[in-house]
Amino acid sequence: MAKKGEARERITLKCTICGEQNYRTEKNKRNTTDRLELNKFCPKCQKTTAHKETK
Repeated sequence: MAKKGEARERITLKCTICGEQNYRTEKNKRNTTDRLELNKFCPKCQKTTAHKETK
């Protein structure tokens, strides 16, 4: 049985327009080595914008 949390890393997603840190998630750092960029709803901008990974 694999150990939980061995390859997964917690990340924060930050809005590219206003800079607000809105979402926290996990990703597998072995399979996805580059930074994540997802379209998410930003409550401060009141619209869907691109959110990039920060540490």
